[in-house]
Amino acid sequence: MEAKVHANTQQHSWLSRIKQAFSPPPKNKKQLSKILVQAEQDNLLTVDTLGMVESVLQFAEMQVRDIMVPRNQMVKVEEDQPLQELLKIAIDSGHSRFPAIDESGNEVIGILHAKDLLQYKIDKQGKFDLTNILRPAVVVPESKHLDVLLKEFRTNRNHMAIVIDEYGSIAGFVTIEDILEQIVGDIEDEFDIDEDAFIKKHSEKRYIIKAHMPLEDFNEYFNEMFDL
Repeated sequence: MEAKVHANTQQHSWLSRIKQAFSPPPKNKKQLSKILVQAEQDNLLTVDTLGMVESVLQFAEMQVRDIMVPRNQMVKVEEDQPLQELLKIAIDSGHSRFPAIDESGNEVIGILHAKDLLQYKIDKQGKFDLTNILRPAVVVPESKHLDVLLKEFRTNRNHMAIVIDEYGSIAGFVTIEDILEQIVGDIEDEFDIDEDAFIKKHSEKRYIIKAHMPLEDFNEYFNEMFDL
């Protein structure tokens, strides 16, 4: 009984401190930010929690154009590519979803899920047609706010959207991971490359290279690696 009373007293004390921290209530984001910093200094919030809350405050003001992968860095597939080429792209990139582009290169005809290629890899007798396995592409403008897009992603269970500019042309793409990273920080996997690195080595014969790596840096790296 005494332990229960002690626990309730502690909870009441903690809630009172929170209430006191927000009294009087903030009138703008700048005041709210100061209150949150003070709450962290008073050990009401951890440093990580403070960083996440501050990211959320900025998040609502951000637009898709602020975080999208631009068109020139898109790993994409083309509708007339054979199965073996598509499998190679999926394996080399490590991605699970790819925008599929038509013959003109100006229109996205759908989204390819790498896992949908497996049935054709296993059943080599089946006739392959990329258009038969493409998923519908979600298209959003550059100006869409991230909080709105995240809600749409969650509601519709989508993970990728094609971004178009004001003229309706492909500007790039954005994923749900890109959005979540704005709140929780970088979500890295074994295929990610450090921001400051152009090359990540996976084995003696396998590398992942950023497409915008300067040619002279590429030549210098591999000349030294293989003594060409």
